Amino acid sequence: MDEVRNPFAPGAGTQPPELAGRDGIIKDVRIALQRAVLGRNSRSQMLLGLRGVGKTVLLNRIQEMAEDEGHLTSFIEAPEGNRIVDLLYPKLVQVLRKLSLTEKAKASAHSGLRALRGFAGAFKVEIGDISISVDPESGTADSGNLEYDLSDLFLKIGAAAKAANCGWTLLIDEVQYLAADDLSALIVALHRANQKALPVLFFGAGLPQAAALSGDAKSYAERIFSYPSVGPLNDMDARAAIRNPIEQENESISDAAIRNIVAKTQGYPYFLQEWGYQVWNMAAVSPISEGDVDRASIDAIQRLDEGFFRVRFDRLTTKERRYVICMARLGNGPYRSGDVAAEMQEKVTSLGPTRSSIIRKGMIYSPSHGDIDFTVPLFAEYLKRNWEVTSA
Repeated sequence: MDEVRNPFAPGAGTQPPELAGRDGIIKDVRIALQRAVLGRNSRSQMLLGLRGVGKTVLLNRIQEMAEDEGHLTSFIEAPEGNRIVDLLYPKLVQVLRKLSLTEKAKASAHSGLRALRGFAGAFKVEIGDISISVDPESGTADSGNLEYDLSDLFLKIGAAAKAANCGWTLLIDEVQYLAADDLSALIVALHRANQKALPVLFFGAGLPQAAALSGDAKSYAERIFSYPSVGPLNDMDARAAIRNPIEQENESISDAAIRNIVAKTQGYPYFLQEWGYQVWNMAAVSPISEGDVDRASIDAIQRLDEGFFRVRFDRLTTKERRYVICMARLGNGPYRSGDVAAEMQEKVTSLGPTRSSIIRKGMIYSPSHGDIDFTVPLFAEYLKRNWEVTSA
């Protein structure tokens, strides 16, 4: 069929044609955004899930919703090893400058910019071309204590947003990569803004361990965040994610073909997009058949192996690769750390640093004490297809 009209969009954070199965999360977000502007407290959210389930897609959608509801927004991706002060600084400058254009918020925003100037000096932020032509406000956000100073800044921004009758929404992707002290300071700042009933909201996304990390950072994190689970789609929503985009292009697909796709992808959104994309291109005519799916699956698996899976596997050291390969040999997860150690013929204690390193790289996580599992859906199957080559 016409590849130009292919409605599917496999990619990192790419908006799918059908955002299926997330209605409950979307509803809660909209309520929180509207309550914030009215000065009523609402919980911020931390979206939790494996790779490829659509967390970044949801964050992008939430940003759009926030802007529709009158919020200024700041979107950040937290790469490994970056300080939150460096990530936030240019975003906060942008927000405060926008607020300064509103007459009612001008004075509050100016005060916020002065505080931000002091903050940049205290933490030696590399400001580059994003400089602030105001004098610092002595004694505000310049102590060098991140928990105190970030809280000062959030209160300044919240006060300016309130004066402008709008809200401010901060969105951070890959929350699990934030340093513990940075995450702790972020939670404290959000808590202070929440206590003052200021229109400040946070929406984060991260791997499943992000909930434990936030709880370890501050015990009251569970009271300021809700933690929606973003997982594979149920059967009905997975079918809709395939059928609806095809029918919107005035084409069709057989029920058997849809069942085949859902079974092969296990309902994971990224894989649904990949199979939908490949099967559309494979089919000569509509309706798309089950045979088209079988033929397209060869290309879909190859693309995943060479891209989605391989990129992650290549980040591992030789010993880390051996560790995850041994996990896959044990079947489907979750896996006991002791079983993996036995498979590798090593002691659990000696493998602790290897296990921790793989967790830091976001390849595995611990769903419960003593257990580990892959953060990438169907990764064990990838290793089973390729481990003889990759372990050589």
